[in-house]
Amino acid sequence: MTRLQLLRKRLSIDTPAPHAPAGKDKDMTISATATVPTDSASKYLQQVCKHWQHNLAVEFTPDHGTIVFPKDARGADWPADGLVTFDAGASALEVRIDASSDGQLEGLKGAVARHIDRFAFREAPLAFDWKAA
Repeated sequence: MTRLQLLRKRLSIDTPAPHAPAGKDKDMTISATATVPTDSASKYLQQVCKHWQHNLAVEFTPDHGTIVFPKDARGADWPADGLVTFDAGASALEVRIDASSDGQLEGLKGAVARHIDRFAFREAPLAFDWKAA
């Protein structure tokens, strides 16, 4: 089983489970999704995945990508790893973030948006319509 599969299993991403109130459950998953309008979704997905594959666990194809952000990355101390999933469509990039705390979720939203905008400089800033998942 790959690290990504283990993380998905541990975070119960494929099988939704009820969550305790914030701060009560160490392994709680908080998720957000965004639909980012762009005709270059596959290009940006591949660029951001290639950028982060040098120091993070990354798997990607032209249409789908996942990035695992370790719970202790850059001196952080989150309860669990974060997972970002990208799906490229013809007219939009779908982004999903699964985090272990509100702070981690907000940090990953910012990091993802900044990096995608950096690669999409000709059409940036892109619209990230974050919604709770």
